Amino acid sequence: MRTADPIQTDARDDRTRPAAGRPASDVGDAPQVVILAAGMGTRLGRSLPKPLTPLMDGRSIMQQQLDGIREVFGPAAPVTVVVGYRSKRIMRAQPDLLYAFNPDFASTNTSKSLLRALRTSAPGGVLWLNGDVVFDPAVLDQTRAFVAADQSFVCVDTATVAEEEVKYTLDADGFIVELSKGVVGGLGEAVGINYVSAADKPVLVEHLAACSDTDYFERGMETAIQQAGVRFRPLDISRFSAVEVDFESDLERANTWLSSRSALGPLDDELR
Repeated sequence: MRTADPIQTDARDDRTRPAAGRPASDVGDAPQVVILAAGMGTRLGRSLPKPLTPLMDGRSIMQQQLDGIREVFGPAAPVTVVVGYRSKRIMRAQPDLLYAFNPDFASTNTSKSLLRALRTSAPGGVLWLNGDVVFDPAVLDQTRAFVAADQSFVCVDTATVAEEEVKYTLDADGFIVELSKGVVGGLGEAVGINYVSAADKPVLVEHLAACSDTDYFERGMETAIQQAGVRFRPLDISRFSAVEVDFESDLERANTWLSSRSALGPLDDELR
């Protein structure tokens, strides 16, 4: 049974698009951003690294992510990409980014990729994304106030609770208490966009280091919550699109959303 509701923001929908070019200084400096892109992406069945998968609008998944980051947080937002599988292809495609290398990409999971990124990050909180999420930039727009307040959070979709996805439950105060694919009675799905505050980062690093090689980073978050009292807020982004592309059907859903957004583009511009 739900004990508390995820955070709902009062930002205007604006046809699901934030105002282009709005400076990050509205809510503070742009956060450090990490994109986890070391995996082999075997379930999608492509030879390219999954973040380089082309979308219907001609961009790659990673380019769509970077465009959203820059639209919301400004062009100077620092972005580090954790690479592994066919890393040179990604680095050639995006030569102006910072990179961390996971040499054990074939035998480790996202817990170890995130660990490498957090250990080498600058002081302060970190916003991180799975490298296969196609999302409306409005999702990041919803995070701005919480990033500025340095509040750890997990972006969640309460509209769906699929068995194979990472799910969550809440404690009596409305903070996440369980976070894994094995959660029973989940209140929604984590969409792969998360933030850890400056204060919580050292604890998360410790718990990621204790994870097994095959653990997802959510395992480190969950043990940090349950054993060290770290508090992650659920940030409900259900009214916006965020598709984690694991299978061909996911890619089709992402492209369907992009196609519909493209069709609404001129109307969006008129409404601003």
